[in-house]
Amino acid sequence: MYSFFAFLNRMKYIQRWSLMRSTDVENISQHSQQVAMIGHSLAVINNVIFDGDADPDRVCALAVFHEATEVITGDLPTPIKYFNVSLNSAYKELEEMAADKLLGCLPEELRDYYQDLIKPDTSSYEHKLLKAADKIAALIKCIDEEKSGNTEFLKAKTSIQKQIAKFNIPEVKYFLDNFLDAFYLSLDELSEE
Repeated sequence: MYSFFAFLNRMKYIQRWSLMRSTDVENISQHSQQVAMIGHSLAVINNVIFDGDADPDRVCALAVFHEATEVITGDLPTPIKYFNVSLNSAYKELEEMAADKLLGCLPEELRDYYQDLIKPDTSSYEHKLLKAADKIAALIKCIDEEKSGNTEFLKAKTSIQKQIAKFNIPEVKYFLDNFLDAFYLSLDELSEE
């Protein structure tokens, strides 16, 4: 019996933003699905608009698995994760152990394939697009909370916008310029478009 997919099934129980008061609770399964859609679109924009060669399917797959280790570690909030160098280093070591544990829950013949998703090459352009998509998803969460009247996320929104700007990736700017404003609209306003 192998428990890899049973562990991943538990992504729906791991809540994000645990230090923040949220009007809508978000779990890492929902988050990963949103990051997959955004990441896929960034790769498509890279290829179609900027004549690039990013692999949309690869970005999508990376996004689906990018939070997988959190079924073991939980979601450590960003302010804690980056509180200091030694804590960040210890958390990275914990993530590495969690990744190895998850991979050990697969038949030997499948481990290499899933290792490439659970412990990916972080220097690839697809991984860079994944990281950008992850931040865009966080920005959208802040927008959703702001629309609900929750001011708790305003400072996080400003911080995330600054982080996104540092990516300096044309497809990210294209996504923000062409798609982000629609997230401020209500269903009725979206339907009028």
